[in-house]
Amino acid sequence: MKMNLPNKITIIRIILAIAMIVLLLIPWYNLGIEFPNYVINNEILNLKYVLAGIIFLVASLTDFIDGYLARSRNMVTDFGKVADAIADKILVNGLLIILAYDRLIPVVVPVIIITRDIIVDSCKMISGNKGKVVAASFLGKAKTMCMMIGLTLVLFNNLPFAFLNIPVANFLILVATLLSVISGCQYYYNSREFLFPKNN
Repeated sequence: MKMNLPNKITIIRIILAIAMIVLLLIPWYNLGIEFPNYVINNEILNLKYVLAGIIFLVASLTDFIDGYLARSRNMVTDFGKVADAIADKILVNGLLIILAYDRLIPVVVPVIIITRDIIVDSCKMISGNKGKVVAASFLGKAKTMCMMIGLTLVLFNNLPFAFLNIPVANFLILVATLLSVISGCQYYYNSREFLFPKNN
């Protein structure tokens, strides 16, 4: 199968997401490798998280690029839709689990986000089987934006806002979590007629 440009970019995002997860999961100290810490105005940056942050930032930008190209050039494909969803889940949910394990974010965050995704994806599947498509809401898009920025800041130890003692990273993660619940409920509400059709 010949893939178009947006699909190729999506595949690149999947590769970047896997590379980021491998970077964060490998116990490098067991291999005799230690990532250095950099101290900037009493704030500590670990090179491993900086590299992961760069990869995450680049991968997040490809998410915008492939979506824009697919829509503007009429290149939306079924493969692209599936691959895009897979890429997003690996990138965001994988990172959420790792950061929770490293105690950089509360464990409840990935639990809520992943549970919400399961419910929403189930609604999409049922609606799609009935030939109906429920459009993504503004709140859902706002959730994604807050989550992407918040996770990037977590990986960079909330710099530069840490210099001002403003917990922007934690705030955005909290907002994204709340928006995920609200948008999930909104999606469920908009899909209810497909989930529970009235008998004639």
